[in-house]
Amino acid sequence: MKKSNQEINALRAKKNQTLRPVSSGLEGILYSPLKVLDKGFVRVVDYMGNDASIVQAARVSYGKGTKKKSEDEGLIRYLLRHRHTTPFEMCEIKIHVKLPIFIARQWIRHRTASINEYSARYSILEDEFYIPKKNHLAQQSLTNKQGRGNELDEVTSNKVLKILKEDSFRCYKNYTWMLNEKNSKEFQKERASLSRELARINLTLNTYTQWYWKIDLHNFMHFVSLRADSHSQFEIREYGKLMLKILSKWTPLTYKAFLSYRLNSTELSMEAIEVIKKMIAGKKVTKSKSNLSNREWKELESLFL
Repeated sequence: MKKSNQEINALRAKKNQTLRPVSSGLEGILYSPLKVLDKGFVRVVDYMGNDASIVQAARVSYGKGTKKKSEDEGLIRYLLRHRHTTPFEMCEIKIHVKLPIFIARQWIRHRTASINEYSARYSILEDEFYIPKKNHLAQQSLTNKQGRGNELDEVTSNKVLKILKEDSFRCYKNYTWMLNEKNSKEFQKERASLSRELARINLTLNTYTQWYWKIDLHNFMHFVSLRADSHSQFEIREYGKLMLKILSKWTPLTYKAFLSYRLNSTELSMEAIEVIKKMIAGKKVTKSKSNLSNREWKELESLFL
């Protein structure tokens, strides 16, 4: 960690001149690790473009956009509201992420980025594991097959934490035994070493991995809209919230429009719009006559009724 901090400080101390558009907000956190969960982090290592780049691409102009911030903001809001996504693809960002393997497997489902992950075939993973806080241990939800319900009781929580910790370190100890590396405590010269690509299969899914993740702004916002949402799993949602913070610093005008038209908005079906029209007209509408499913009706109720 000390070596890592020294490298980061060296990067931040080095000043570079550029003629490219820059984001003053991102420059302030560039290279700095933003902590998430117990041992994870997110840090921006490079980026291209800012709000002005979006405006420039939309107008296919040579300049930075217009002279009035209000006009640029109005255009960005129009583009996002009407799903004109290409101008947002002109901006890109590269992020270094440290995350548990089970979260990485959810993250990788977003197939719109370039990713280079730490290779456990080539290198040895550290003995770092995600252990949830006690208040994040919950029962299986009775209504959502991929969600959490009420918190576990104290006795069960303590037992679960004990199992998670013991299994993590036991598997890692066996991992290092199979590797039989010269610098390990259990190195035996006369014993053969198992290949790294096979030894890694014994590690638990809460083991931390790292990768570089490069993505354009349009797909970055799509990731955030799903992973910063309240329905997302807590652990990846914590990463999503950090990405939202990065978005606010990178492209503040786009961030404001994103909150309005994506994160804090909803999409309505044709049937739901008809229900709202009737309600506005003063008519009483029941679920049985709404042409909505039970789930759609409940969602509409939670929003407007």
